[in-house]
Amino acid sequence: MKLAAPRVRVARAGAIPRSWIVAYSLLFPALLLLVVFTFYPVIYGSYLGFTHYTAIDFAHGRSPRWNDLHNFSRVFSDSLFQTGLINSLKYLAVVPALQVASLAVAVLVNRKLPGMTFFRASFYVPVITSISLAAVMWSWIYQRSGSLNWALRLLHLLAGGQGFNWLTNTGTALWAIMLVTFWRGFGYYMVLYLAGLQSIPKEIDEAAQLDGASSWQIFWRVTVPLMKPTTLLCTLLSTLAAIRVLEEILVLTGGGPLHSTYTALMYVYHKAFQGFSFNFGEASAAGLIVAVVGVILSVLNFRLMRESSGVKG
Repeated sequence: MKLAAPRVRVARAGAIPRSWIVAYSLLFPALLLLVVFTFYPVIYGSYLGFTHYTAIDFAHGRSPRWNDLHNFSRVFSDSLFQTGLINSLKYLAVVPALQVASLAVAVLVNRKLPGMTFFRASFYVPVITSISLAAVMWSWIYQRSGSLNWALRLLHLLAGGQGFNWLTNTGTALWAIMLVTFWRGFGYYMVLYLAGLQSIPKEIDEAAQLDGASSWQIFWRVTVPLMKPTTLLCTLLSTLAAIRVLEEILVLTGGGPLHSTYTALMYVYHKAFQGFSFNFGEASAAGLIVAVVGVILSVLNFRLMRESSGVKG
């Protein structure tokens, strides 16, 4: 009895492999969301930065009118934007403090001790706390009769019986909001550092211990160099978050007192959605400037990290 030869399906020239069709079919919903809610707004918003377009134009169905770099010159000459940009750059002071503290606590909780899971979860609670709830809590803490003034009086670090409101003082308001940002972001970066620490093979630490290295030497000469990729990621994320901070300031001070907490992104928000102008063109131009500043800071982060790791080129 003669057996029939198995049928082999030969793909036609130029035919798309079935695996590709399945893969892109699964990716299509996510790609569609990215195009609609990320790529298109970025491209169209960048275009608006070079046009004159207000809410009145939108209401009357008029198209944006090209005006070259006029929006950028107006934004740069606006003293309010200059104040906001300076405050945004000041806000970067929270980045190194946040990274050092997050890494230090990640090292401490990267131990197998009773109750350590609870401590890890408790550090992450501020990350998932809504900004509205956090704002109410911190506004109580910063009041004249709040717990911060009470603690400082208890430690004899605050003279006088009344204290002062930290959010209405031009010298302390911005730093007080930085502490809120520190509190909210601390657990997030701690988890990232903890993941980086747990990805380091234990054999490396054990080999260093056999060579007679102390715990401090292992940390500086083994752990820190191997954590460079995680450190770069966390530094980039926290830098970009600091330069575009908005929520904390919006709900705690609204940019006051006397614009001492007014940031560049708040200028974008006010230009687009508050006041009488609703000038989408100038708001987009200001947003582009903030984006360029973020890109410059990101490039500096990459260069500094590369130089510190000894990589050339």
